Amino acid sequence: MEIIDVNKKAGFSAEFMPRILRAKPEYKVPLICMDPGQMIPAHPSGTGIFYFISGKGIMTIEGADYEVGPGTLIFIEKGESRGIRAVERLVAFAVHLS
Repeated sequence: MEIIDVNKKAGFSAEFMPRILRAKPEYKVPLICMDPGQMIPAHPSGTGIFYFISGKGIMTIEGADYEVGPGTLIFIEKGESRGIRAVERLVAFAVHLS
């Protein structure tokens, strides 16, 4: 078991770089901290679960845009493309399943 204080792990930089909270061969949990305008370009990947903690953004899934904000939870199937663009300072985490 591991308890993680996400607020203590959050951090922002000029270039977006996810902070990996935990990783095993079967999953990875990145913390996504983005300033307005920063983005993750749309890309296909494995099954993903995204939970937005604070801020606002646009999540692009299979070419369609969805507004996201605190409390939004999104499930994305394996192979579906996904990307995120921050509109406000954004904190979210994802669970990527292999």
